[in-house]
Amino acid sequence: MILQIDIVVIQIIVILALSPLLSGIIKKIKAFFQIRKGPSILQPYYDLAKLLRKDSVVSENVSWIFHAAPIISFAAVLTAGLIIPIFISDMPLGFAGDLIAVVYLFALARFFTALASLDAGSSFGGMGGSREMFVASMVEPALMLSIFAIALNVGSTNLGYITQTVSNAGLSSVSPYHLLAFVAMFIIAIAETGRIPIDNPATHLELTMIHEAMILEYSGKQLAIMELGAMMKQLLVYALLANIFFPWGIAQIISTTGIAIALIVFIIKIVIMGTIMAIVETSTAKWRLFRLPDLLSISLMLSFLSLVSFIIVKGG
Repeated sequence: MILQIDIVVIQIIVILALSPLLSGIIKKIKAFFQIRKGPSILQPYYDLAKLLRKDSVVSENVSWIFHAAPIISFAAVLTAGLIIPIFISDMPLGFAGDLIAVVYLFALARFFTALASLDAGSSFGGMGGSREMFVASMVEPALMLSIFAIALNVGSTNLGYITQTVSNAGLSSVSPYHLLAFVAMFIIAIAETGRIPIDNPATHLELTMIHEAMILEYSGKQLAIMELGAMMKQLLVYALLANIFFPWGIAQIISTTGIAIALIVFIIKIVIMGTIMAIVETSTAKWRLFRLPDLLSISLMLSFLSLVSFIIVKGG
């Protein structure tokens, strides 16, 4: 018999195990479309293992913030992962938070990462931190609004309840405001995971990097924690896309068979999401920083339109 504590342990293991795999799959698919062989899909595991074996080189001028930021960021993202439905809608820790808590946990991780980039005194770190806050000021409102359109329909901001209700509704849940919110959330996912055209995760050029600039001063075990935290956040954002808007296949009761099937369905969903994201990255170019508000404003407008569409559809 599977207990609720077992669900929590399984979810932690799934998040930690699948996050590097998803990153490796995306890199492999991007290499395929770029007519390259590319690294193995297991390469992120090897990179993390190599970093964990190395010591960290730390500047003498940093404070406790620099040392605490990797742990706080990692813990914040993992806590958000225990609230977001992955393979079962009835989350044991669902009572501890909802959509708003997830957004603030992501913001907490981002805040300490940006703060650590300033603490080291590096010009690149300060540049990356300011850019990250600039993007976040437009991403976070759109993230909340895009899911609020679905939350208003079910009458709750609890992610597990949203997933369960939309899953039970079947295809009848697909509506104009549902699709508008999904497109808005997809644009947000590009920004939240630092993908082209917002950011380029494969570069260290000072003119283009955002996330890489913030963690440029980290090395060894601390860098491994920061990298794994970024991979986990990517997985969780894709999980929101998959299980909030297309939750079919997720388990609703605790059973061994149901959980096994739900895990397989979830892996298929995130592979599809990763493939779409890789296609978007290889078919577009990195945008200049002053053009990013145009793209992120589109996401915000689509979120507003989804709310307006919900009012019109339900009011009519």
